[in-house]
Amino acid sequence: MTTAHAALRAQLETLTTEAFRPELAEIDRLSTLDIARTMNAEDAVVPAAVAAQLPCIAAAIDAIAVRMARGGRLVYAGAGTAGRMGVLDASECPPTFNTEPDRVIGLIAGGPAAMVKAVECAEDSRELAAEDLTALEIGPDDTVIGISASGRTPYAIGAVEFARTRGALTVGLSCNAGSALAAAAEHGIEVVVGPELLTGSTRLKAGTAQKLVLNLISTITMIRLGKTYGNLMVDMRSSNEKLRARARRIVALATGAPDEEIEAALTATGGEVKNAILVILGAVDAPRAAALLSASRGHLREALAAKPPAG
Repeated sequence: MTTAHAALRAQLETLTTEAFRPELAEIDRLSTLDIARTMNAEDAVVPAAVAAQLPCIAAAIDAIAVRMARGGRLVYAGAGTAGRMGVLDASECPPTFNTEPDRVIGLIAGGPAAMVKAVECAEDSRELAAEDLTALEIGPDDTVIGISASGRTPYAIGAVEFARTRGALTVGLSCNAGSALAAAAEHGIEVVVGPELLTGSTRLKAGTAQKLVLNLISTITMIRLGKTYGNLMVDMRSSNEKLRARARRIVALATGAPDEEIEAALTATGGEVKNAILVILGAVDAPRAAALLSASRGHLREALAAKPPAG
């Protein structure tokens, strides 16, 4: 074993996410149902671990929303499971919130191919993270969230460190306390879920925790940006039959209008849910609805509160 490998092994042995659990050493001898019950019980601890970090998460979201309101981007950067979680969350923002594809971006060490085939060595490169962020021309209005279960992944730490040199807001999401990633970022979020059922398999509880936190970050940020009206996805993109049916249902839930009025409003607004709701509830035509929403930076409640000019 090389000196470098010995040092890394010693480091991993200090991490909660890598800890060995002797009480589970014979889990393979249990029945399938008992293994399932054990795994399910393990998963049940994750929400409480996330809850303990809610103040930190909320502070990060408020800072992110300010920058995105100025036109900034949200960029996730991670390797392996953590990177895939970021790419997944980013890819779901355009259809859910009608964001432009370059507003929420997921970077994974090793590039897009690493989504389906592990590129394990890529996670060891801080330089690769810097290259990926340089290509995006990261700046002061952007946010970079480094994601790493261990909190020591060079790619994630490198992304945060480089982003700070460009003036971007930085967040470090890990599943170990006192992590290097959290220390490198302005906002450290450490969701400590404990050792995994399978030693070191951080696609389990740690991966679930990352998914929950990213759900919180992207969803609440979009709420703050006016992408919802109450709990309705009024900025959703109606790109298929199911989503077109959902769009009509959302307009109905928001307005209580009859089907004919809903169809007319959606036709007049080119299928834009938020605009159609404003046409109905604000009693304005489609061009006026578009102007009111532009003036309110896309916030439907503000647009509804704005009085249209007389006549």
